[in-house]
Amino acid sequence: MLRRFDVHKATSVKEAVQLRGLFGEDAAVYAGGTELLLAMKLGVARWPHLIDVKPIAALREISATKDTLRIGATATHWDIERDAVVAKALPAFARLEANVANVRVRAAGTLAGNLAFAEPHADPPALLMALGARVVLEGADGSRSLPIADFITGMYQTAIAADEIIVAIEVPLPAEDVRIAYVKFQILERPSVGVAAVAAVRDGRFVGEPTVVVGAVDEMARAVPTAQFAGADARAAATRDAIAEAARAAVEPTADLAGSVEYKRHLVGVFAQRAVDALLAQAR
Repeated sequence: MLRRFDVHKATSVKEAVQLRGLFGEDAAVYAGGTELLLAMKLGVARWPHLIDVKPIAALREISATKDTLRIGATATHWDIERDAVVAKALPAFARLEANVANVRVRAAGTLAGNLAFAEPHADPPALLMALGARVVLEGADGSRSLPIADFITGMYQTAIAADEIIVAIEVPLPAEDVRIAYVKFQILERPSVGVAAVAAVRDGRFVGEPTVVVGAVDEMARAVPTAQFAGADARAAATRDAIAEAARAAVEPTADLAGSVEYKRHLVGVFAQRAVDALLAQAR
């Protein structure tokens, strides 16, 4: 049952920041509400004030330069998966967004809200981390941006300050020869494991070291140490097995209804190899 709360509609970023400063920890920013309102309804979270940022038109904009894709804080998963700019600049991310949860969640939920809630069983953080994405914040002291790995600090925990709001997510666009893969295992609406891999592959070998990030099994997405695979033959069984082992070692899975610690660690290795296979398939 939802307890009483007040909704404050902000019409500008400045006003939203002022409201955050006024109410502090007693307020949460509201856009899609798919995570936030559910948590409040279940009684696991309580905010007397919600700051509605949906009226701020500028926060829904999606744009791209030759170097960066910028996704506004109120752009929904549905907006992103169908956006022509995203489809051209970063098709792998458009495909990921098209498979987040279900249609109802994608139509209302926002990418910024997904990151701000820091739900461990989520698709976007792993791929965004692998791509070097940053969260752009605005507060009373001005703006700053944080890498995803620094923004999400733990299960349901972020580095956002009490007077800040998310205004955008900025994703560096990879070079033309860089391949991107995201594979996952999912039995309900949330992934049990998701693995993102980003690398240039030439003649079956990694050009430099690949980037591999595992999400949805730990308290937060984890980067896999991959320096030893720079220049390695991605087709070789020894390389694929070593990447799988490195991925398993990089995470501390949490047991839940989706599986035991041992089962999830096994899945991490399997899907790390599948992510490499997906990169190879694109490089042919």
